[in-house]
Amino acid sequence: MKKAFRSLGIISTILLLVGVYCFLPDQKIEIQEYKVVKRAPRIDPDYAGTVIPPNIAPLNFSVNEPGARYQVIIHSAAGEKIEINSQKPQIRIPIDRWKQLLNVNRGHDLLFDVYVANQQGQWQHFDSITNQIAREEIDGCVVYRLLEPVFTFWNKMGIFQRNLENYNESPIFLNRLTNDNCMNCHSFCNNNPNRMIFHMRGGAASGMLMARDGKIVKVNTSTKFNRAGAYPSWHPNGKILALSANKISQIFHAWGVNREVIDKGSDLILYLIDSNIITTTPQISDPERMETFPAWSPDGQYLYFCSAPNFETYADEYGGVAYDQIQYDLMRISYDPENGSWGELEKIVAAAETGLSTAMPRISPDGRFLLFSMFKYGAFPIHLSDCDLYVMDIKTGQYHRLASNSDQSDSFHSWSHNSRWIVFSSKRRDMDCARLYFSYIDTTGKAAKPFLLPQEDPAFYENFMKTYNVPEMIKEPVQIHWRHLLEAALDQSGTLQASLDPNVKLSPVPSEKMDDTEWRPGPK
Repeated sequence: MKKAFRSLGIISTILLLVGVYCFLPDQKIEIQEYKVVKRAPRIDPDYAGTVIPPNIAPLNFSVNEPGARYQVIIHSAAGEKIEINSQKPQIRIPIDRWKQLLNVNRGHDLLFDVYVANQQGQWQHFDSITNQIAREEIDGCVVYRLLEPVFTFWNKMGIFQRNLENYNESPIFLNRLTNDNCMNCHSFCNNNPNRMIFHMRGGAASGMLMARDGKIVKVNTSTKFNRAGAYPSWHPNGKILALSANKISQIFHAWGVNREVIDKGSDLILYLIDSNIITTTPQISDPERMETFPAWSPDGQYLYFCSAPNFETYADEYGGVAYDQIQYDLMRISYDPENGSWGELEKIVAAAETGLSTAMPRISPDGRFLLFSMFKYGAFPIHLSDCDLYVMDIKTGQYHRLASNSDQSDSFHSWSHNSRWIVFSSKRRDMDCARLYFSYIDTTGKAAKPFLLPQEDPAFYENFMKTYNVPEMIKEPVQIHWRHLLEAALDQSGTLQASLDPNVKLSPVPSEKMDDTEWRPGPK
């Protein structure tokens, strides 16, 4: 009798193990019968109907359809298909096989066939999800600032880089190393990780950290003419930085938009790196106007920027503080870096004609397209849900609203070095936290449906409560160690104090609420 029970126990154990094996998530399943569902499956993130780079990390997702078992088959015109079986709706795609499949199918469609079985083992097959694999690759990394989505935690932030070909994320610098001061405005020259700057505000680390070809230095760009510069743009020659010197304020509301960020005064300056000189011209530092968001053209012959009448003009015209009436024009001016000469101002997009304010011009590296934002008022659209992206054909001057926009703020944006991809911050997912979206731009300036930055965990964005800010694509990861950046940030004796160009005229009257050491530009 004991032997019989023992044998029965062994048989039961074997059957149990066989049963477990039969339902292992990675076991291949031959689905013989299924019910056809005449619609695409609901998946999150929404990786459907878009164009993806051939070198992007796997687009892991969750199948938002009720079921007890899931099968996803990924295939294209050539190569071995990828079959994923799971008892959970979270679909994780093997990275090596994904890379192989995308690489051999550049320019072709990539199809996702999704099957879902109920508790009784009855399968459903949904319409295929179809994406297109672009021929052109995206830059290898994206750099961004991570911070809390509410202003009360602004002092907890860091600048991070993410490898777009996998899921590796690493900090470039964390502000907890420098007593939780503000850090912002990271920028790269020609998508080159070896030429980088970012700014730090407050405490002993204040200044602009500049890494150029293996050397790191901290620069104080403030002079008697200007505050410290921000919103930088590298001249393509790597020797000049265009900066905006702004006077920023915030207004908080009891209802509606929770806060406004306004600029009460700004001018553009140039930092000549090799000579350590700050210079400007009245055309871009007019005391009657506010100039901000500089951006060089790829050939270095034009400086684009945004400009509006000064804050006092609006206040006088509307009988008080009128921040919601300020609208910026999109301008440009020619520049010769060889002799430092300037041309005449040109108005590219007039607020009086559009009824909208412009911000953040970014020219594609091939010089073909101008990408910019438009919205109702001001210069800080991250809090305005009506902010949309527009693209202009520089040859014709014609522009249009991108199809990749949403009903929430689609703001800060930048280009890949091959001019085929853009990245931008959008609050479309939850209206609170900005996420990174990528979109393919074809040779006519048409944008494909954007896709969300892929994560290894398909449910990542359900629990991640930080906001992505100022995305910039670079060709390769930044190799500078944070310790070297920290040493330069805290080295007071090594800080370079920029000198003011003696040809720049100063006004003898300090601006309202300015220190005695801060001056407004002189008249034209």
